[in-house]
Amino acid sequence: MNHFINHNFLLESKEAQELYHNYAQSLPIIDYHNHLPPKLIADNHVFENISQVWIAGDHYKWRAMRTLGINEIYITGTASDQEKFIKFAEATPYMIRNPLYHWTHLELSRYFGINELLSKENAVNIYEKTSSLVNSADYSTQSLLKKMNVEVVCTTEDPIDTLAHHIALKKTDFKIQMSTAFRPDKSLFIGGDTYNSYIDQLGESADIEIRNYADLCTALQKRMDFFHSNGCRLSDHGLEYIPFEAATDAEVDRIFTRKRTGGIISLKEEHQFQTAVLMFLGKSYHRLGWVQQFHLGAMRNNNTRMFNTLGPDTGWDSIGSYPIAQGLSRFLDALDHSDQLSKTILYNLNPADNEVMATMTGNFNDGSSRGKIQWGSGWWFLDQLDGMTDQINILSNMGMISCFIGMLTDSRSFLSFPRHEYFRRILCNLLGNDMQKGLLPKDMNLIGGIVQDICYRNAKSYFNY
Repeated sequence: MNHFINHNFLLESKEAQELYHNYAQSLPIIDYHNHLPPKLIADNHVFENISQVWIAGDHYKWRAMRTLGINEIYITGTASDQEKFIKFAEATPYMIRNPLYHWTHLELSRYFGINELLSKENAVNIYEKTSSLVNSADYSTQSLLKKMNVEVVCTTEDPIDTLAHHIALKKTDFKIQMSTAFRPDKSLFIGGDTYNSYIDQLGESADIEIRNYADLCTALQKRMDFFHSNGCRLSDHGLEYIPFEAATDAEVDRIFTRKRTGGIISLKEEHQFQTAVLMFLGKSYHRLGWVQQFHLGAMRNNNTRMFNTLGPDTGWDSIGSYPIAQGLSRFLDALDHSDQLSKTILYNLNPADNEVMATMTGNFNDGSSRGKIQWGSGWWFLDQLDGMTDQINILSNMGMISCFIGMLTDSRSFLSFPRHEYFRRILCNLLGNDMQKGLLPKDMNLIGGIVQDICYRNAKSYFNY
């Protein structure tokens, strides 16, 4: 029986197959947004076994295992790494039609040459085979990136980060570029209980005592300048939505000072403060020539009991339903009004906002650069076959798919890079089938060139890599 992840997986026509195999397959990967630990890359870390590189930290897998009734001891608990792998293997056959089923078998095939369907019956054998490979220099973190033809990997760091691992890696002969994105969200979340302690940390990293709003801006600017001097050219924000509530500088300062002295902040004041900080940051990004990214619409940490036990990013998040359009439009317009709107990538988690995002970008594409405002690829719950297909189709209808900068992993896993292959196959299948139906010209050089743009060249140009 042939493995279902075969040579022409997802490619339904001869045209699709030609586009993928002749134009997309061999292109390098520019992974311009992920959450890989830079220390593991700089140290060229070697994992002890397959569970440590494949299951640990992967909340996609954790959610699936919990849904299938697997006890937490085999997910984040005290079970051995082998026991955790076996439980995941037992669960895998029941993940059909979830993207995890495709990803799991793509990753087994591409990294380990294993073309069996993972199950309870072969779990121990596959654990031993993959672990013996993982625990070697050929499967170190740097080797895993090389195996997937990665050219650029961009991690995500808080402003207080020292960037020690990025700096150290630059001093080696490692050829893959590792850059970072500046993620200052904690400076925005003024309503949180830990806000003041974070601001104290920010002040220490910027070597300034943050007593008022002007000090906060100074500290953030110093950290942006530090990041810039070490190669950072992107920012990133993970927000429920972008608020836009105008306030004077004096009002913003009073809000910040009250919080620093233990006062209570209303929701309106929180929005006023966040608007001011986002405007300050947006103008700073423009001055530095950075790309700004906004991941919008996640409803995080819904399960209080498990959040208190395991902390954030452990699988208790979902799609939120927030008012996206108005605040986002006013924010982008305010920056554009003074011609201080930098290149921007917008990601939405709620598919109900797909058309909003696809049309919002056209409001601020001013001809100053190709695809200046981007609707980013399907993100988190939407980076699956239907989600990516919808994103490509809607962007094609309401924007310019030829300007699209393509896929990213947004992952914490070193084995997640076949997601780029998954995206490329989906893209080639859609365009190839359109060629077969007569909806696109049967001009392989034209369509194949656009495929290469979307999969590689657009991102390389957009980020100046």
